[in-house]
Amino acid sequence: MSKNEKEYFDAKPWKGPNRRYDIIREGLIATSVVAILVIASSLFFGSPDDKSLTFKGWAQSAPDNFYATAVQELAGTSGTATYGPPYNKGGDGLNVGPLWLQKWAGVTHPIDSVNDFVITPLTTSVQPADVANALNTWKAADAKTQEDWAKSYDDAISKAEGNLGKVKDGNYGPVPVLAKGLTDLAKSGALDALLLSQGGFFQTDNTKQILFFGDGSYLDDAGTAANLQGGTWGMMNETGRYPGQAWLWLYSFWYQIPPFNNENSHPIGANADAYILFLMGALSLGLIFMPKIPLVNSLPYRIPIHRAIWRNYYESQGISRKRKK
Repeated sequence: MSKNEKEYFDAKPWKGPNRRYDIIREGLIATSVVAILVIASSLFFGSPDDKSLTFKGWAQSAPDNFYATAVQELAGTSGTATYGPPYNKGGDGLNVGPLWLQKWAGVTHPIDSVNDFVITPLTTSVQPADVANALNTWKAADAKTQEDWAKSYDDAISKAEGNLGKVKDGNYGPVPVLAKGLTDLAKSGALDALLLSQGGFFQTDNTKQILFFGDGSYLDDAGTAANLQGGTWGMMNETGRYPGQAWLWLYSFWYQIPPFNNENSHPIGANADAYILFLMGALSLGLIFMPKIPLVNSLPYRIPIHRAIWRNYYESQGISRKRKK
């Protein structure tokens, strides 16, 4: 840039009229206007949030699915029971090649699906005589017997394709009564509070409830109905017809293409969350350090798009645009 051009672009002292400006008053006015618009819009359009999902709603609308999920929790075959760290040792967790980050971190938020989801809620509430007797039978048995009862019943339900009326008789111990008791407890609305009360004094940890919901089909079906699944750009959607989080398009994009969109594809599809996390991390680092990456940092000179954007301005001001050698 020549000396004349530099002087032209340098800021010059303002010689025009001045007017007093109160930034605090202007800020208050702007905040008030925005607040009024937000309140008016919320009254007119309503909230985009759907009603909360509850165990009561699940047990009442899909009692067989809730019942079968309770059996899976007792059998240790549910998604939570087999997830692994940070909740339990039922699996190894996600990995990226040789990096088993969840496994290395260990169990930091222990969750026992048998007791936390089924036995404890039944024990800490008043139960009918048959459920109370079933609880005593379960607690008196050793771990191997409990596992045999629950897995046998879980297998029988699976063979009947979830149709409880077609489940063959077998030695299932107290498991059917316990599952029925938990279903009735959920239908009454008490299970929601019982699971939440297992947390600390400030009951803000909903991890157990969310994991339990995820083990059945109720939460998954609700997500599908609202177009919130990963395969339908769910990460950047909102419930109903409201606009969603458009800035998450790149993160959500990877879930739409192979191999990330096939959870049965190993190793990438089955660990899509972990691979996409690393991929987005690498892209983010690339963007941050772009000015330091050789060749990439010189692309503006090699592809001078700015010259086309500012062409009319340069011509109107009589500024020469010589290429940098």
